[in-house]
This record gives sequence, C-alpha cells and structure tokens, in this order.
Amino acid sequence: MSAATPMPDGAALEPGMHTSTSGTLGMRGAQLALLTFALSLATFIEVLDSTVTNVAVPAISGGLGVSNSQGTWVISSYSVAAAIAVPLTGWLSRRLGETRLFLGAVILFTLTSLLCGVAGDFHVLVICRALQGLFSGPMVPLSQTILLRTFPPDKRVIALALWAMTVLLAPIFGPVVGGWIIDNFSWPWIFLINLPIGMFSFAVCTTLLRPDPNETRGARAAPIDLPGIALLVVGVGSLQAVLDLGHDRGWFDSPLILTLAIVALLAIVSLLIWEAGERHPVIDLSLFCDRTFSFCVLIISLGMMSFSVVGVIFPLWLQAVMGYTAYQAGLATAPLGVLALVFSILVGIHAARFDARVLATFGFLVFAAVLWWDAHFTLTMTFTQIITPGLIQGIGLPCFFIPLTAATLSRVSDDKLAAASSLSNFLRTLSAAFGTAMSVTLWDNRALYHYDVVAQSVTKSSGNTQRFVQGLHGMGIDGAREFSALHHIVQQQAYMMATGDMFYMASITCLVLAAMMWLTRPKRGAAMTLGH
Repeated sequence: MSAATPMPDGAALEPGMHTSTSGTLGMRGAQLALLTFALSLATFIEVLDSTVTNVAVPAISGGLGVSNSQGTWVISSYSVAAAIAVPLTGWLSRRLGETRLFLGAVILFTLTSLLCGVAGDFHVLVICRALQGLFSGPMVPLSQTILLRTFPPDKRVIALALWAMTVLLAPIFGPVVGGWIIDNFSWPWIFLINLPIGMFSFAVCTTLLRPDPNETRGARAAPIDLPGIALLVVGVGSLQAVLDLGHDRGWFDSPLILTLAIVALLAIVSLLIWEAGERHPVIDLSLFCDRTFSFCVLIISLGMMSFSVVGVIFPLWLQAVMGYTAYQAGLATAPLGVLALVFSILVGIHAARFDARVLATFGFLVFAAVLWWDAHFTLTMTFTQIITPGLIQGIGLPCFFIPLTAATLSRVSDDKLAAASSLSNFLRTLSAAFGTAMSVTLWDNRALYHYDVVAQSVTKSSGNTQRFVQGLHGMGIDGAREFSALHHIVQQQAYMMATGDMFYMASITCLVLAAMMWLTRPKRGAAMTLGH
C-alpha cells in the first residue's frame, strides 16, 4: 500500500502508527526512532569508509610493503566497485526486494570489513576492498528509500534531514577519524570499527523490517537485462578507473588512460542506446522525462562536484602550503559539520513550509559567499581565521541538500523510488568523483601558471627581491640555498593564488546553481508528496 493510499473505512491506525510498503505496519515512535538510528548508522559507515582510507594510504603501504602509488588501489578498488553497484540497486531491489537487498548488503559489507582488517597481503586487501565497495553500493540509496517509505507523509522531511546528516557529515569526519586511528592504533582498525556498528544496524533492521512478499512478484518473472548489466559494469568501471588513475598517470598522455576513456565512452553511449529501447532496463531512463527530476539531479550533481573540489583542495592547501599535519587538516575541516548538524534538524522540521527553490537558493548563496571569502585567504592566516568560514558554510549545506533531495523524488511514483534514489545517488557520487579527480590537476595547472607569472618579477633589479635576498644573507643563506629559498617562496605563493582561483570558480558555480533552481517546479512541501 502506498503511503498516499487512503485507508479503508474502519481501518484507521492508532496514533503513532502508519502504513508503508516496507513491512513496517504498526511501528510506533520508539521503534521508528530506533530504526532511523540503525539506518543512519549503516549509511554513516558506508560513506565514512569511502573517505577514511584517504589518510591511511601511507600507513597501509608501509605496513604491507608497497609503494604509495600502489597503496591508492585500496581507494580506487572500493570506488570502482561501488560506482558499479549503485546504479544496479533499483534493478536488484525489484528482483530481490528492498528490505532483503539492504539487509544482505549491510551484513556482507560488515563481513568484508572484517576481511579487510585481517588481510595480511596487499593484493588480498585490494580484493576485499573491491568486494566491500560492491556490497556498499545499495546501502545509501536503499537506506534513503526505506526511511521515506517508513515515515508517515508529514514526517518525511525529517527523515530526509536525518539521512542527509549522515551523508554530509561522514566525509567531513572521515579524515579526522582516519588520522586519529592511524596515530593511536594501526591501519586495520579503520576497517574493524565497522564490525560493531554494522552488526548493530543489521540486528535492529532485521528485527523491525519485514520484507513485502508482493514487491518482487512481477519483477522475478521479468527477463534479466544482461547486455545492460554488462555495458554498465564495463562503462562505469572504466570511467571510474580513469578518474582514479588519471592524475598520477598524466591523463591522456598515458595509453592506459586513453584506452580506458575510449572504452568508457563507447560502453556508456551503447548503454544509453540499449536502455532506451529495452522493456525491462537495468537503468530506468524514463525517470528523466520528468523536468523536475532531471534538473534537480543536474543541480545536485554539479553542487556536489563543487563541494568535492573544495573538499580536496582545502586539506591539500593546509598540508602542502600551510604546513599542517593530516590530523590538523582534518580538524580544520570538522567545524563545517557543527552548524550543518544543527541546521539539518531545523530544515527537516520546517522545510515543508517553504518552497524548496527558496531554501536551495539560500543554501547556494551561503556557499557562494563563503567560498568568495575563502578565495581571499593568505599565507598568514591563523587556525581560527581558517575555520571560521567553514563554520558558517555549514549553514548552507543542509539548506541546499535536503530540499533538493526532496524535490528530486517528489514526482517519482512509489514503485520507482528505489530506482530513482539509486540513479540520483549514482550521478551525485560520480560527479563528486569527477570533481575530486579533476581538482588536483586544475590546482597544479593554476599553480604552474601563477609560478611563471610571479617568477618573472623575481629579478636582481627588483627592490623586493633585493630585500629578501639581503635577509637571507643575514641568516647565512646564500648560493644554492638562496635559490632554493627563492623557489620555495615563489612556489608557496603560486599555490596560494591557485587555491584562491579554485575557490573563485566554486563560488561562481554556486551562483549559477542558485539561478538554475528556478528552472525546476517542485511542489510546496515537496517531501510530503514523496512516493505518491
């Protein structure tokens, strides 16, 4: 029964009870809160695992006797497998059932976390990480779908707010948690911490959720779209490999990257052509016929791309230019989550009263203002000056993410919620991966440009240069050491200017997205119509 389907006469529910298609009939307030907590924890550890290993690569590489370049396979194997699994979620949920698929994904993700923690060989660890990524794919979109089905219509914005908090805050705290574990324990514990959380989430969800025997009846009789699955695996896997390996291998100067890019292009184009004519597609492209869904997916994808660019460049700037440690850089990003947590709750409570476009526009404008502020950072910034803009930026994060998510799914029919959620999450994740991959290359290129410009002013006839050199001589620095010091200060300034350029570009992008929001047509209180 859909959440919007009227109850038969005489079948009114008791207060605090409601119907859903997830088998949660009769669930009361305390049970609902416990289920929400368990679903949020499952989402949190999945998103956390995609970022917690970023600061652990040197420790893993040293512990298993491989280079840092090889160590990044621990990250890329997970992201490639997850990228393949996410868009398959809608199709798998139709065949297996949303509840069964989610529970299976949680327990298998937990077990593969254990395998990663006890792996004593690097290649075994890479294989286990790939399996972990494969099982992680359905967890985020299905946790969102189950929450929306479980909550009564007038509480679904709060459900989205709770879900958004886990999706947004986990990447922020991932580097902090990873750095703390590496400093105080050892790298296997970044995987082993998933065990108690995963088992708790599985136990609670198994107890409270009941699979609906009718949700897969028609899908099991439908033929399997094997060509679609094959093209999806090849296309998405190749594209993710290009994004993960491109920077280290010089992008298209590398025959491997060029070959993978061609394979990805051909496979994805073929997939779109095939799915457009397939009666039982693995990816439902008909969802893009709705204008609001299409524009909202585009906006949230571009928004998360900008967010990922800033998320990569900011800690890199702190470590490479300002001299922060990985743990200190993680602490500098953490304040973003303080007001994001508070405003996620406020937005969840009050979002239904506002036009989603107004809230999202406000969120993007906050982002644009803060990023413009960040673009004026200097090399003399104190820790407090650095974290203050991030603290304010936390206001804008839930204001654009929660209303956009609600608007994206507001016109999607109940039977297509899982497919729509997995597709929008896949494009959001892929856009973030694209932003992450391109950010370092763009940053380096802008730094090279600024280095050439600044270096031209460093001449013997320049008064500033003469005063700087005299200061070096006063400290006993001359000859090759003098040249090295000049090179270092010019390079440091070049990367500072490149960082400003990246923040400027992200700020302008947010202004464009604020304007694009008015191309959508979400209903007032859009989240209350989810699953109609």
